[in-house]
Amino acid sequence: MIEREEVRHVARLARLALSDEEVDRMAVELAGVLDHIATIEQLDLDTVEPTSHVVAVENALREDLPQPSLARELVLASAPAVVDDGFAVPSPQA
Repeated sequence: MIEREEVRHVARLARLALSDEEVDRMAVELAGVLDHIATIEQLDLDTVEPTSHVVAVENALREDLPQPSLARELVLASAPAVVDDGFAVPSPQA
């Protein structure tokens, strides 16, 4: 079990203000986390490759193939305002 003073110390480092009730609850939760870490430390992981994902993620995106786009005139026909052959947008307010 993690001591209340250790919880308070971690809370101070994280700049958290915890009530006495929260300190008690966090002591139990942090003890559980530390127990899980202790369990993991007992495993033989020498042959396990480091990964950034739990499952293998191969190229999840579609292939990028060139395609014809809409005609400029067709797109600009629905624009509320056109300037210099493009969409007119309001100037940002200073």
